[in-house]
Amino acid sequence: MSLSIEHLVLFFFCYFAPSFFNALLVTLLAICHETLDCSVIPLQKLGATHCLDDVDGTWHPVGSKWINSECLECTCSSCCSTYGIPRGFSSDCVSVFDKTACQYVVHKKDDPNTLCDVVGFVGK
Repeated sequence: MSLSIEHLVLFFFCYFAPSFFNALLVTLLAICHETLDCSVIPLQKLGATHCLDDVDGTWHPVGSKWINSECLECTCSSCCSTYGIPRGFSSDCVSVFDKTACQYVVHKKDDPNTLCDVVGFVGK
């Protein structure tokens, strides 16, 4: 049996004291921020069947996943970036975010057609 983050959050919210829930939420926020560039979405209403993506203004069924127009992969309880930020490339190169492909492209500053090698990415 696999539990989603929504089920875990609901479990802790319903069965433990609010102070414990707040401590857990702060811990989860810190972990997500350091590893995946995530944001937690507060519960809108217990028993809700849909949730609102504030970025696009669209409604989604509880338990579903989607990618919004800001390239964030979302559920009703969190949104995380879908891309890594390039680090460790030549100083004669520049990174440019391609919002259509939801990824960074690193190319020569003076020639956008020449791609550059990247040592690593931070994020996803």
